[in-house]
Amino acid sequence: MAKQSHNPNVLDTDRIGPLLIKLAMPAFFGMFVQTLYNVINTIFIGHFVGPLGIAGLSIVFPLQMLAWGVGMMVGMGGSSLISRSIGSGRTEDAERTIGNGISIGIIMSIGVMIIVLPFTGFWLRLIGASDAVLPYASTYLIIIMSGNIFNVLATSLLNFSRAEGNARVGMIAMILGAVLSIILDAIFIIPLKMGVTGAALATIISQIVSMIYLSSYYFSGDSYLKIRLRNLRLDFSILKQMLAIGIGSFVQTIAGSLSAMLLIRLVVNYGGDTALGAFGILQRVMMFATMPAMVFGQGMQPILGFNYGAKRYHLAIKVIKIAVMVSTSLSLLGFAVLYLIPGPIVRIFSDDPALIDMGIYISRLIFFSLPFMGLVMVGQTIFQAIGKAMQTFILAIVRPVVFLIPLVLLMSHFWQLDGVFLAYPVSDLLTLLLSIGLALPILRQFRKAIAAAEEAGKAESIPQKQLVKSSGSHNIIE
Repeated sequence: MAKQSHNPNVLDTDRIGPLLIKLAMPAFFGMFVQTLYNVINTIFIGHFVGPLGIAGLSIVFPLQMLAWGVGMMVGMGGSSLISRSIGSGRTEDAERTIGNGISIGIIMSIGVMIIVLPFTGFWLRLIGASDAVLPYASTYLIIIMSGNIFNVLATSLLNFSRAEGNARVGMIAMILGAVLSIILDAIFIIPLKMGVTGAALATIISQIVSMIYLSSYYFSGDSYLKIRLRNLRLDFSILKQMLAIGIGSFVQTIAGSLSAMLLIRLVVNYGGDTALGAFGILQRVMMFATMPAMVFGQGMQPILGFNYGAKRYHLAIKVIKIAVMVSTSLSLLGFAVLYLIPGPIVRIFSDDPALIDMGIYISRLIFFSLPFMGLVMVGQTIFQAIGKAMQTFILAIVRPVVFLIPLVLLMSHFWQLDGVFLAYPVSDLLTLLLSIGLALPILRQFRKAIAAAEEAGKAESIPQKQLVKSSGSHNIIE
């Protein structure tokens, strides 16, 4: 395996723009390939299994979010603590965070398996699986959940490597897993005709390979931070800080999973399996649509966390501004494509005329707020990066629980299927307003700290200036 060259001081620079690009671009390429895999996986299922196969994957999606949420809770909470610890010079705390993250990730992933696997039929019926869709969904869910531990560890380690400023290793891990998944999908689904079983097995195998690669990065000695056996012992002082931030990501994912269950039930009630299949397609497209904003938020997180820990607030403000501008520009570009010309994109997934028409119709409802997603994604990441647990939790839970679920119930009552999908852009806009309201006090604090530092600097320089003036010699300062 090729060695990974890594500069441990990569975050210690005032060239914020190039550093943000350096961290965001590997995340972009890695996530692009990973998202492309999810799309290609759906295309394989759509063309070689059929609309019911896509519906089955859509039914399982909320439960996959539950499993993914554990990895994000450990990964995002840990990465915030790691980057701030490095910035303030506490390397041992950062390494203890990695060890504790691995241990708690294993424990929690096993807990999710225990909750889901014995009751797969119950969960799938609860979400809204019909008799026709249930066999596809059940097969896929059992296999995916059986390998949940690999997914959680890969997600956690990927975030940890980014937190120390090495986005390249995460990119390679994501690309490696996605390319392997596509190859295995093609083998399992087309010549071997394994259907959703093949798709699930391809996913699990790729997650195992990604986890092995990320683990080898730490054990090979190339990483700045190290995995040490003594740090695997649970330290509740570390866990408290990690989970206080990470719980926001977890609750957001759980709430998103619950809202997705509700949405699926309403979509089936108002539009049937055809609408469910179209919704499943657009969920994959949405991953592409929000990816640019997400990766620049991820690239911003270690930079903001490091400079916040180092009390370099002028650089903290600078990285926020750049991330907002770039992610908003890319979100506008995505909106121009997905809102104005969705037809060719939907046709990639299926040749079923009813499914295509439904997909085009739905896309023009749910992507209406896409131009604002850059601000939303970056706004949420600010509080994770600087360790503000309360604001992180509020923003995590408010969109799916406070806004989306009530809006779906209210708007579907008046406008049926249209109301279900229009609830998406309305909840996004409300979340944006809340994000701005919470971020402004933080930015004011940064500016006050900058002004105080400048005043202190001026005060310290006065005696020197007076000394120069009285002596008439510019060499006294030297």
